[in-house]
Amino acid sequence: MTGQPGEIGPGDGLAQRAAAGVSIWLDGLSRRQLRSGSLAELIRHRHVSGVTPSLASVRAEITTGSDYDEQIAECAAQGLDAQQTVLAMITDDVRAACDLLAPVVQATGGVDGWVSIEVDPRLARDPAGTIAQARELARLVGRDNVLIAIPATLEGLTAISAVLAEGMSVNVTHIVAIDRYRAVMNAFVEGLERAHAAGQDVSGIHSVASFIVSPVDTAIDPLLDAVGTDEARALKGQAALANARLAHQAFEEVFSTPRWRSLADDGASPQRPLWASTAVTDPAYPDTSYVTELVAPGTITTTYAAAEALLDAIEAQGISYVELVEVLEREGLATVEHDWEALLADVADALRSASTKTDPGSPPAG
Repeated sequence: MTGQPGEIGPGDGLAQRAAAGVSIWLDGLSRRQLRSGSLAELIRHRHVSGVTPSLASVRAEITTGSDYDEQIAECAAQGLDAQQTVLAMITDDVRAACDLLAPVVQATGGVDGWVSIEVDPRLARDPAGTIAQARELARLVGRDNVLIAIPATLEGLTAISAVLAEGMSVNVTHIVAIDRYRAVMNAFVEGLERAHAAGQDVSGIHSVASFIVSPVDTAIDPLLDAVGTDEARALKGQAALANARLAHQAFEEVFSTPRWRSLADDGASPQRPLWASTAVTDPAYPDTSYVTELVAPGTITTTYAAAEALLDAIEAQGISYVELVEVLEREGLATVEHDWEALLADVADALRSASTKTDPGSPPAG
């Protein structure tokens, strides 16, 4: 969901969330979804109004399916390497998804209808490399409703402002800490200010901030169990929602300032929070607990004090919030980097196989 978002869940609750003004974005995109018409079906009948990337869905299709086989064979014949082939596959998929969602852009005035594409996660701490690849991705996709996904590392903040200043729309990913989220929003505002100063129409520049939810509980709950007291165990399953509620408080504060209102008067849209990773991993909690609590009318705006008290209580148990969110950021980036390298390895294998089939007498492609 964005603005509030998350993964797609069962039942007509999606209709209720959409009616409440919640945007439903699909986590993951693959060639099979595009060819089978399943993405189009989700857009028409399941209220899907945006797509965020998932390397796992592409990897699964390459290793178990055949929808990418033809393109991989073409790339092998052209002598492209794994990196070039992955870029060709993903940008083709994103372009097709952008076209499917173009009517949503028109219907919502640009609020929804966005498709996200990731910068190589190995560039997360390389601002210059991130900016260069953002330009390349925007050029290759060639659609106005593409979001360039950039991780919210300290180094990434510079790239986020620069990319926005050039008129590209951005999905800022891997946000866990409240302080980092504030820095992300500041980078967004700074980017729009630079774009406006350069004479660009800021009404066409959009952004979402993907704020991680459930992994906070996944990390903190075992630490509370280790403390072992009734007081500690009573705090389980609450940190993630408290963190998200304080993030929403920060959102409301930033986008009510005179600095922001000046940009809004010139047509700028706020950077919407996207609640990412809302799937429940502990079977003791209801499947929709995070989504329901974040969407319920008035819940976020009336519980900020309780959220602050909850995190203070966890700190009192000897669990450092600052250290924990730093670990979650590092682990999240390491996971996506591993997934990226695994995808490259799978594609390299597929290219070698395609080259051998094309010319059995030739040595395998490197």
